[in-house]
Amino acid sequence: MKQPCVYMLASGPNGVLYIGVTSDLHRRMALHDQGLIDGFTKRYGVKTLVYFEFFATMPEAILREKRLKEWQRAWKVRLILGMNPEWLNLYDPATGEIAEGPADLARLRLKQ
Repeated sequence: MKQPCVYMLASGPNGVLYIGVTSDLHRRMALHDQGLIDGFTKRYGVKTLVYFEFFATMPEAILREKRLKEWQRAWKVRLILGMNPEWLNLYDPATGEIAEGPADLARLRLKQ
């Protein structure tokens, strides 16, 4: 599904965080997961999708990304915990699906 989105990747609960923006979260996550995007996420192995927000327009998503990047780490962690308290990978590399609600999160918990 193509829709402007801000997303956060993590190497773990106490690890590195990365904030990005895309118009196609499924495609972008496949690229991150396969290590096809050179740079920070590939260098540090950051590919666990822990948070995302969809927007109506790309300018809105870009503005949110810029604001989130200015936040303190503690604020970002609280935001993640509100959506994903167990820091599960919301992207399933086997199917390319992204968990988008409580039922999806329950399914991911059962996999672990």
